[in-house]
Amino acid sequence: MAGALTALRFGGLLARRVALLAALLALVFAVIEALPGDAADATADRGESAADVARRRVLLGLDQPVAVRFLHWMAGLPTGDLGVSARGEHVSRLLAGPLPNTLLLGGLALAITVALSLILGCGAALRPGSVTDRVISASATVVLALPEFVIAAGLVLVFALWAGVLPAATLAGPDGAPASWTMVVLPVLALAIPQVGWNARIVRGALADEARAPHVSAAVLDGVRPRRILTHHLLPGALPTIAAGAATSTGMLLGGAVAVETIFNYPGVGALLAGAVADRDTPIIAGVVALTGVAITCVLLVADLIRAWAAGGRL
Repeated sequence: MAGALTALRFGGLLARRVALLAALLALVFAVIEALPGDAADATADRGESAADVARRRVLLGLDQPVAVRFLHWMAGLPTGDLGVSARGEHVSRLLAGPLPNTLLLGGLALAITVALSLILGCGAALRPGSVTDRVISASATVVLALPEFVIAAGLVLVFALWAGVLPAATLAGPDGAPASWTMVVLPVLALAIPQVGWNARIVRGALADEARAPHVSAAVLDGVRPRRILTHHLLPGALPTIAAGAATSTGMLLGGAVAVETIFNYPGVGALLAGAVADRDTPIIAGVVALTGVAITCVLLVADLIRAWAAGGRL
């Protein structure tokens, strides 16, 4: 009975996440519709007649209400059909190359964010009020305040121009992926560093809150070693907060990837998305939002499961 109830609650949670994603996609269609011009005008060749533009507008379905176009586009999602771009290309094919590169960039940055924030946050929590604690907290605040493009410029200056140990730009190989792993290092660091600062503060705060619990005080009085108190008493209780912070960072990482990709010439969806906005190409923009939204939703669901596990199975 308890398992069925948990499954029912998880299904409801999943349904809310899907509904939120659908609302976000509807907002994308509405915002693009509100921009001046449309895809037929934006992609018109020089000297093209008004009649040709009008025919393309009908061909693209832009003569239909935006609600009808949105519902038609949504109907193709279950089969993986993301529609056709304003230039007549299948969106799923356009995204097949750059989107995995962006997800790789965001995934590596998320892994580094989680690992370093746990190390730094736990290191500060083990020595509350010490020099280590103050240095980690101050450094986390500083890097959190810096946007990704500033950090990216600093990384290029230090590691590419001064030290010459890492490339400043990314070259794509025959398969469309970065030609060398060294070309991924600086973009990943540029994305991860601000999020490490934010999540390190979350970890430190969550552990400090958990340290006030009675069972932790009892363990201290019993002479339990600090590291064992951290791993067996503090981290399990702080895990839901830590997981929520990491899940929130997923959206920030994928959003920041667009700017970082531009700086490092990384072969992700950044350039494709910028061109789609200029072309008022709603299917491409909605396709990027849908696929990245699915990735973010999966991470949020994992965070929800961790929270449920920490709460004894209650979602």
